[in-house]
Amino acid sequence: MIRTSNSILEKVRLPIGKGEPFSFEVKRDDLIHSVISGNKWRKLKYNILQVEHRKNQGVLTFGGPYSNHLIATAKATNIAGLKSIGIVRGDELNNESNATLRHCAELGMQLVFISRSEYRSKDEPAYLKNLHSQYPNFFIVPEGGRNYYGVIGCQEILTETNNDYDHVYLAGGTGTTGAGLLLGSKPNTKIHVVSALKGDFLRNETKQLLYLVLNDSEMVELYMDRLLVHNDSHFGGYAKVPLELTDYINSVYHRSALKLDPIYTSKAFYKMEEDYNSGLILNGEKVIFIHTGGLQGAEPWSSKIDFL
Repeated sequence: MIRTSNSILEKVRLPIGKGEPFSFEVKRDDLIHSVISGNKWRKLKYNILQVEHRKNQGVLTFGGPYSNHLIATAKATNIAGLKSIGIVRGDELNNESNATLRHCAELGMQLVFISRSEYRSKDEPAYLKNLHSQYPNFFIVPEGGRNYYGVIGCQEILTETNNDYDHVYLAGGTGTTGAGLLLGSKPNTKIHVVSALKGDFLRNETKQLLYLVLNDSEMVELYMDRLLVHNDSHFGGYAKVPLELTDYINSVYHRSALKLDPIYTSKAFYKMEEDYNSGLILNGEKVIFIHTGGLQGAEPWSSKIDFL
């Protein structure tokens, strides 16, 4: 596996109207690798090590047609000399349906396209048992790397910083990165997870992952006291990209040179800036934004995003 030496810590001063610029740090996990970027690398790191330890053939995992996780898995297994199988949501699709799926196939991933109704069963024990019987020598990784090993990988993010923050902001989809950051942060740090999806599910998903690692209900509750899940910055839901959001992405780029994707990171960045402007982030408080990568997912909106 690759190393995280490219994940630099960048200090940013973001111009806010005519007032004093908003100063914060950005953990540039998007720079870890051009394909296995951000939290995708974090969540795959120990899963790949498990595959090698168990001497499995490779990884079987799940994702949608534009999944950052699928393409990251395809690349990571390719680097490690392992095989990969991707169970893809949408039986009307094929290897040539879009650039993401085409790249996965080029990297050697075997793509299996299933209906949306079947895909909803992907976490059910009976369905997983059947998959295991079909692919007995593959290590099954949940969608988005949402498992024990994914959390442990994300727990390491703040160890590469001074880890002395009042607020940590990040985008969330499965709760895995948020759970890891809670476990890896100091007791006075608030972890702000901004959901990219509609619905009030992310807090419970994060809690389940914490219990998976800690197996202690009282300890889990102590960590949960520092978790703030924001469900109001999804801009219409997953993969909904209104003009307001692409305009905001362009604004951030021109003010700071940071490149954000329209599915995840831009929504979290928007919420962080909103909280600063509203006074929820106090003057003098130390803030870090975790750039979780995913820029390949921005390609469908390239005509509206200035840096693409």
